[in-house]
Amino acid sequence: MQLQSYVQDYLRQTTAPLAGLDVDAIAKAIEWIHDAATTGKTVYACGNGGSALIASHMTSEMVKHATLHRQIRFKMVCLADNVGTMLSYANDVNFESIFVEPLKNFAQHGDILIGISGSGNSPNVLRAVEYANEIGCRTIGMTSAQSGRLKDLAELPLAVSSPHMGHLEDCFFIMTHIMCYAFIDGAA
Repeated sequence: MQLQSYVQDYLRQTTAPLAGLDVDAIAKAIEWIHDAATTGKTVYACGNGGSALIASHMTSEMVKHATLHRQIRFKMVCLADNVGTMLSYANDVNFESIFVEPLKNFAQHGDILIGISGSGNSPNVLRAVEYANEIGCRTIGMTSAQSGRLKDLAELPLAVSSPHMGHLEDCFFIMTHIMCYAFIDGAA
């Protein structure tokens, strides 16, 4: 296969799930984040691997770019950013606890948790979402529409109709940029 053909195919295969994203659900996520900022609530994000990096990048965008020189201030924490805490829980308790245990220290009723899992079955993300649901947080699940528990467990699923991890993460990244730039560009 020629590389140009591969690149065209990849772009075409990413465009289809992008076109199928739930615009209303993304808009609702933006409204929730706006409400959290205006009521002093905190947004938490978590994920593994590439999803952890997407959660971290979104946190950086919201805390700096969506806030700088604006009256609205975002309190957002990426639970995957504290490597020491994660490894401590993974080593001393279990890997499934790396997000839920820190969440128990900080999360309050009305906060938001954004759980990101391409498979929709990451046990540490699911445990965090379950706990957040139990204490009255709003939960957003960025995941595959194809399978996995996260799309049913999260109050607001942002599901992507592709089984391909690269296409899923491409769409997750774009959704986080839409959520951030709604504030940066003044749409929210």
